[in-house]
Amino acid sequence: MASNRINRINEEIQKALADLLREVKDPRVSGTMISITRVETTPDLRFAKVYVSFLEENKVKDALKGLESAGGYLRRELGSALQLRHTPQLNWALDDSITYGAKMLKLINSLDKGEEKED
Repeated sequence: MASNRINRINEEIQKALADLLREVKDPRVSGTMISITRVETTPDLRFAKVYVSFLEENKVKDALKGLESAGGYLRRELGSALQLRHTPQLNWALDDSITYGAKMLKLINSLDKGEEKED
């Protein structure tokens, strides 16, 4: 039962952070497209690991630094939006699964084109 509650909280944190990212005024964050792919919260709700992916690979390091610097603001706004007893500390992690998937799709498509040339 507790895992269902944590899953619901993870989803709510993900939705709220996606909305809050639009309000961050840091140019490192607002200047790039950021997707929150998933959130993992500890059972005691003290820490949340937020997995993010970026559209532009060359801005990843700066955007992660911007997210870390805006972490206090995001945590405060998240606490008021969700009204939890303990607002988790946000830890940002890069999720490259979208980039990896796009790379694999490109490789698969290049194989299909290679087979057509052989026929």
